[in-house]
Amino acid sequence: MSAAPVGIDELLERVRATYERIGAADAHAAAREGALLVDIRYQALRERDGLIPGALVIERNELEWRLDPRGSHRVPEATSHDLRIVVICNEGYASTLAAASLHALGLTGATDLTGGFQAWKAAGLPVTAPG
Repeated sequence: MSAAPVGIDELLERVRATYERIGAADAHAAAREGALLVDIRYQALRERDGLIPGALVIERNELEWRLDPRGSHRVPEATSHDLRIVVICNEGYASTLAAASLHALGLTGATDLTGGFQAWKAAGLPVTAPG
């Protein structure tokens, strides 16, 4: 017998209850303390709105392959399962599901930015202008 269907809003609520999300100021502070900021927005949004200086750009469809410390396609920054990672999407929705996926890989230090890039920008935090 299969489980009853779950809508996306309920799924997000369930997933968000499993870890602590952080706001823009806390994400900025975490980066200064060595956390890896990971921007999963697609190219058109990055070109439109700019980039967070120092953030690693990994589009969503490559995220798990690039951040798995045991993976053959990992980025050099993927050094351990204890790595603190802050996933950033445009508005804080896709990043929730991405953080949950990273948790499933054992990256329990992963979280996401509430409100995404737009919250970062609205908080007046550093953004490199679109090129």
